[in-house]
Amino acid sequence: MGTRSRIAVMHGPVAKSIYCHWDGYLEHNGAILQEHYDSSKANELVALGDLSSLRPDIGVKHPFSCLDADAGSDYEERYGNMCTFYDRDRGETECTWSVDHTFEDFLDRTKGCGAEFYYVIKDGVWYVGDTYGSTELSNKLTPLAEAMQAVETVDQ
Repeated sequence: MGTRSRIAVMHGPVAKSIYCHWDGYLEHNGAILQEHYDSSKANELVALGDLSSLRPDIGVKHPFSCLDADAGSDYEERYGNMCTFYDRDRGETECTWSVDHTFEDFLDRTKGCGAEFYYVIKDGVWYVGDTYGSTELSNKLTPLAEAMQAVETVDQ
């Protein structure tokens, strides 16, 4: 089962966002966004629409999975560092980015798609939150670097 998330670029109160199905937790999507995506690259990511999986590189069109025709046994070696998009890589339609004009509307969209985590880049800084309603990250924006530091401290 996937840990769903929403990834957004925020300009003032307006959020342009996409859904991501797999690995939405801090240690995966959070770490990748923090380490590999600045504002410019985040805008490129969101422009391509909903994701199956986030990876360090946006990449190019490729087979959606190793089960697709001629993906072969070297699928992970060839495409493992590339994001996999529903539209670009599987040809699905209606998988474009969404726009919300307030943070509250963005939260409603996030909860509505079943996302457990959300990531927002605003003014060059990544933030994170969750929809659980019972954690320190719930329903607000926390700097991603701080949240990841807290996770690392707990894990030690």
